[in-house]
Amino acid sequence: MEFRLLGTVSVDTRTGPLPLGPAKRRSLLAALLLSANTPVPVARLTDSLWGEEPPPRARGVIQGHVSRLRALLTGAEAQAYGVELVTLGDAYVLRVPETLLDYQRFEELLMLARQQRSAADTVRMLDDALSLWQGPALGGTFTEGPLQAAAHTLEESRLATVEELARAYADLGEHHRAASVLRAEAVAHPMRESLAAALILALYRAGRQSEALDWFHRTRRLLADELGIDPGHELADAYALILRGGPRPGAAPAGGTDAAGASRAGTGPAEGAGTTAPPGPRVPAAHNPSVAPHPTDLLPRAPRGFHGRNAELAALTRAAAGEAPVCLVTGPAGVGKTSLALQWAHHNPGAFPDGRLFADLRGFSETGEPALIDVLREFLLALGVAPRRVPESVSAAAALFRSLTDRRRLLVVLDNARDSATVRALLPGGTDCVTLVTSRNRLEGLIASDAARPVPLGILEPQDGTALLAGVLGEERILAEPVAARRLAELCGGLPLALRVTAARLAGRPQWTLAGLADELADERGRLTFLDVDDTGVSAALRLTVQQLPADAVRQLARLGHHPGGHFDPYTCAALAGTDPAAAAAALERLGSAHLVTETAPGRWVLHDLVRLYARGLDPASGAEALVDVLDHYIATALAAADTAEPGGEPCFVLPEGYRPAAVRDFADRAAAMHWLATERDDLARAAVAARGAGLHDRAWRIILLQWPQVVWRVRDSWAPLLELALDSARAKQDLYAESRVLNLLGWVLTEEGRTAEALTLLERSPGLAQQAGDRLGEATALINLAVVQAGQGELDRALEGCGRAVVLAREEEDRHTEMLALQHLARLQLSAQRPGDALGSARTALALGPEHEEAARRSLLLAVSGEARLALGEEDEGILLLDRAAEEAEHAGYDEGAVRALEALLRVSARAEYRTRHALALRRLTDGG
Repeated sequence: MEFRLLGTVSVDTRTGPLPLGPAKRRSLLAALLLSANTPVPVARLTDSLWGEEPPPRARGVIQGHVSRLRALLTGAEAQAYGVELVTLGDAYVLRVPETLLDYQRFEELLMLARQQRSAADTVRMLDDALSLWQGPALGGTFTEGPLQAAAHTLEESRLATVEELARAYADLGEHHRAASVLRAEAVAHPMRESLAAALILALYRAGRQSEALDWFHRTRRLLADELGIDPGHELADAYALILRGGPRPGAAPAGGTDAAGASRAGTGPAEGAGTTAPPGPRVPAAHNPSVAPHPTDLLPRAPRGFHGRNAELAALTRAAAGEAPVCLVTGPAGVGKTSLALQWAHHNPGAFPDGRLFADLRGFSETGEPALIDVLREFLLALGVAPRRVPESVSAAAALFRSLTDRRRLLVVLDNARDSATVRALLPGGTDCVTLVTSRNRLEGLIASDAARPVPLGILEPQDGTALLAGVLGEERILAEPVAARRLAELCGGLPLALRVTAARLAGRPQWTLAGLADELADERGRLTFLDVDDTGVSAALRLTVQQLPADAVRQLARLGHHPGGHFDPYTCAALAGTDPAAAAAALERLGSAHLVTETAPGRWVLHDLVRLYARGLDPASGAEALVDVLDHYIATALAAADTAEPGGEPCFVLPEGYRPAAVRDFADRAAAMHWLATERDDLARAAVAARGAGLHDRAWRIILLQWPQVVWRVRDSWAPLLELALDSARAKQDLYAESRVLNLLGWVLTEEGRTAEALTLLERSPGLAQQAGDRLGEATALINLAVVQAGQGELDRALEGCGRAVVLAREEEDRHTEMLALQHLARLQLSAQRPGDALGSARTALALGPEHEEAARRSLLLAVSGEARLALGEEDEGILLLDRAAEEAEHAGYDEGAVRALEALLRVSARAEYRTRHALALRRLTDGG
C-alpha cells in the first residue's frame, strides 16, 4: 500500500488504486496525510475543504467522507500495513507508517543525497527522489487555504531539488545536463530568479555564453514588464560572473581566440579572447541604407596599476543588470572614478557585442565642455552613420542615436559629466544598453529622472594605498620601508591621485627614501606643493572643481579650511563664514554635491585633509578671524548646552573680550544638550588646543570648563589632560577666577581617579584663589571638593567644617544648585561620622531645594544617602525602598555611576537576584563608557 501526494492524491494497493471519489474526499485524505499520526481537529479540516465559507452541515459532510474513507481502507486490508483512521474526540488521526508516504520518502532521499561524498551518488539519490513526482502536488484536491500552502511548500521543495541536481551535475562537469534539467523548469517558472540564475551559469559553463546572456536579458525584461522590478542579487551575480569572464570549466586558455566572436565584437584578439557571443538584435542594414553594421570600441586604454575597489566593481556589475541601466560613479576629484569605470568596461568586452562608446565630457576642465553635437557626431560615425547623414541639430542627432541603439547591446561611458542635462541627451535607446557615467557632482537629477544607480567612490584603505604605491615603485621598495609606505598612504589621505603623484616623485628619484618623503609631507604647509607634478596634482584637480562653484560656496569652503575641528554643522559653518545657518546649510549641500565635503550623519559634515589644506589656501588672510569666530560659537553653544543640561549650574564667568557669537542652536532638553557635549568632545578639545596655540587663552579655558556637565556625568573618562590645558591657559592669563574654577573641577576628577595626593595639592589652593577673585560660589565649590579629599584622608572633622561653610556661602548667595551640592556631600560626611540622623536631615533639606524633574544625578545620590541613613537607623524596609528609588532614577537618567553606588548599597543588605543583575548591567555600561 502507498499513499501519494506528489501528483494526484491517491492510494495504491496490490489490486490497483482505491476509488477515492469526489475532490472533497481527496482533500480530506490529503489534509490527514499531511499531518499523519497527528490528530487533526474538525475545524482545521473544515478550513481545508471550504476555506472561510463552510456549509451549515460541514461537520456532517466531513463525518460522511471519513466513514467512506475508513470503509475503503478496511476493504483494502489497511490494518495489515499498520494503517488506521481513528476518531479522537473532536479530531481525526490517520495512523500510517512514514515509509508508505511518498512525500516522506522524498524527504528521506533528499537527506541521504546531502550526506553523500560522491557527486555521482548524489545525482542518483536526487534522481530517485524526483522520480516520485507524478505531477503537481495534491492534484485532484481543492487546494485552498492550508492545502494550497502545503502544495506550494512541496513544489518549492521539488524546485530546490532540481537546483541541487543541477549543482551535482556541475560538480561532475556535466554542465549540458545541468542546463537540460534546469531549462524545462525555468520555462515553467519564468519568474523564479534562482532557476534562471542557475540556468544562466550552467549555459555559460557549458560554453554557451550567448544563450546565457540571452536568457538573462529575457528574464530581466520579463521581471521589468510583469513586476516592474530589476533582477535580484542572485540573478545579477550570475550576470556579473559572465561579465567578469569568471572561471568556466573547459574554457579556452587565456589568450586563446575565437575568430568569429572577435570579429563580431569588433575587438582584437586580446580583448575578444574566448568569446563566442553573437551580437544582439540590431537595425538591419537593408532597412537603413545610411548605416552599416559596424561594432566599434572607443574606450581609452585600461588604467595601469589599478588596485582594489572590488566592492565598487561588484556594485557596478549589479547596477548594470537592470533595464537600460544608468550607472553613476561619483566621488571627489582624484578619487579614481575614471579608472574604475575603464577597469570595469575593459573587463567585460563579451557583454557588449555591439560596441563600447566613450566620451570625455570635460565637465571639470579648463578647456571647457565639448559641444553636445560633437559628441553625438562621434558616436553616430562610430556606429556607421555616413558623415553626410549626421543631423545638424542636437535633438535630431540624439533621436537618431537612440533609434540606432534601440536593439543593440552597447556600453556608453560618459566621463566627467558636470550636470544631468548633458547626460540625458547622450543616453542610448536600447533596454540592453548600459550607460556608465562618472562625475564629481552627485547628479541627483539624473537619479530622479532616469533611475540612475549611484556607486559612490570613497578613498582607498591604507593597505590598498600601499599596494597602489607598490604597483609603480615595485614590491621591493615598499617591503624595504613598510611603515613609511603606510604613512605615505595615510598622508595622501587615501586619494589615488595623490598616491600616484607621490609614486611618480619617488620613481624618478631612486635615492629618496619613503620615510624622507613622508617627513616632507607631514608638514601641512608644503604638502599640497609636494602632491603636484607637472600639470597633474591634487591642487589642479581641486581647482577645476572649485571654479564651478558659486561665490558663496567658495567663501564657505575657504573658511572651513580654518576650522580647527574634524566635524562641523550648519551652525559652525555659519559662524565661520559670517552667515546664517540656513545659508550655511545651502552652501554645504552645494559643496557636498561636488564631493568637497562629506555628510557622515544628518547635519554633520567632514572635510578631507587635502581638501582642508587647499581650502585654507583660498583665503589665508582670514584664518585668525575665522578661528575667533568659531571659538566664540563653541563658547555660546556650550553655554546653552550647560544651561539646558544643568539649569542654574553653569559657571557665571564674564564673557571674553571681543566676544561675538553667531546663531546658536537650541537644545530641546537635557538629553539633547548632553548628546551635543558628548558628540562634540573631540572637536571642542581641538578648538581649545587651537585657541591656546593662537594665544587666545581666555577662550581656551572657557571652552574646556563649559563641558563640566559632561565631566560630572562621565568623571572617569580621562578628562585630566584637557583640564590641565585649561589650567595652563588660566594661569597664562593670570585669571584667579578661572584658575580656581579649573582647580575645583580638576581636583575632583583626580579624586575620582584615585589620585588623592595630587588632588589635595590642587584643591588646597582653590578656596583662597576664589576668595581673592571674589567668587563666593567658586569658594563654596572648592570647599566641597576639598572636603571630599580630606574625608578620604581621615580628616573627617575638617571635612565637615568645610562642607558646613560651603552650605552657608551658597545660602548667602541664594544659589540653590550649589547649596544642594554642599548638602549632598555634607550628608555623606555625616553618615561617615556615624550621625545618620543628621545625614537624613541634610539630605531631606537638599531634596526640598530641587524639583523632581531636575538634577537627576543629584537626586539619585541624595536618595541613596537617605536610604543608607535609614538603614543605619534600623529602618531597613524604608532604607531598601529609598535605595531602590535611587537606583531606578539613576538608571532612567543614564547615570550609571549613581546606579552602581545605590545597587552596591542594596546588595549589602539584600540578596535579591534582581539587584545583582541590575548591578552587573550598570557596571558593564559604566565600564564600556555608556
